[in-house]
Amino acid sequence: MDFTKMHGLGNDFIVLAGHDELPRDASELAVRLCDRHFGIGADGMVYLLPSQKADYRMRIINSDGSEAEQCGNAIRCAAKYIYDHGMVDKAATGLTIETIGAGVQPVQLSVTDGRVTAVRVDMGAPVLNGLEVPTVIDAERIVSYPVSVDGQEFRFTAVSMGNPHCVIFTEDALQVDLYKWGPELENHPLFPRRINVEFATVHSRDYADMRVWERGAGPTLACGTGACATLVAGVLNGLMDRKATVSLKGGDLLIEWSEADNHVYMTGPAETVFKGTL
Repeated sequence: MDFTKMHGLGNDFIVLAGHDELPRDASELAVRLCDRHFGIGADGMVYLLPSQKADYRMRIINSDGSEAEQCGNAIRCAAKYIYDHGMVDKAATGLTIETIGAGVQPVQLSVTDGRVTAVRVDMGAPVLNGLEVPTVIDAERIVSYPVSVDGQEFRFTAVSMGNPHCVIFTEDALQVDLYKWGPELENHPLFPRRINVEFATVHSRDYADMRVWERGAGPTLACGTGACATLVAGVLNGLMDRKATVSLKGGDLLIEWSEADNHVYMTGPAETVFKGTL
C-alpha cells in the first residue's frame, strides 16, 4: 500500500488514493496505522475516491476509527495531493471535492512555480439550528448557552461546518486543560453525536487564539472546521468581524464569513511530509 503523509498546520493525515470505495477494514486500519508508536502516526486517514458529483470524493477516518463528516485541514491536503499527482488538469487551479457532511466544496489553489502555496476552500454555509448541529436543544441558534461539566460552567455557541462544534470563549485559551475538559464536553449528553470542542480567546475583532479537542482524535495542532466555527461564533457573540485570522497551535488560518452568500471561506497551507509503502 502506497501512502503519503501530509499535514495542514500540524494536523496530520495518511492520504491514500486508488480505491474505488472505502475499504471494509478502514476503521481497524486507521487505529493501527495512526498510532504514533506502532504505526505511521497521524490524526486520521484520508481516502480519495471517485465521485459522480465532483472531481473527487473524500472520506476521513479518525485515529480512533470513527468517521469524520468533514475536515478543513484534510480537504486542503487532499486538494494539494490531487494537484501534485496530476489527478486534475494542472492548467486549472480550481477543483471540487465531495464530502459526506458538507456536500461538494469548491477549492481554489494558489500555485507558484508549480508549487501549491495556499488553498482556499468554500466551506459552505454554517448550520446554526440546534437540532441540526446536532444538539438536543431545539433552538434556531445556540449562542452563549450554559453547560455544566464536573462542577464547572461553560457557555458555548454551537455551529456545524458539516461536522459539529462547541465554541467556548475564555480569557486564555492557551492555558485551558484540554485533556480534562475536552473529553467531558465531547461526550456530554447535550451532543448526541459527540462534538468538537474549541476554546478561543479574542484579542481583536480580526484576531483570535484557538485550541481544539477534536472528536475522535483528541488535541490536535489545528482544526480547519473548528477555526471556521470559531469565526462564526465570534460574529454571533458580537466579538469578531466577518473576516479574521484564527491562530492555532500549528499556525494561522484566514477565515471569512461572507455576507454575500452566507458561506465561510478558509485559506491556509497544506504540506507533504513524506511518501512510503506499507
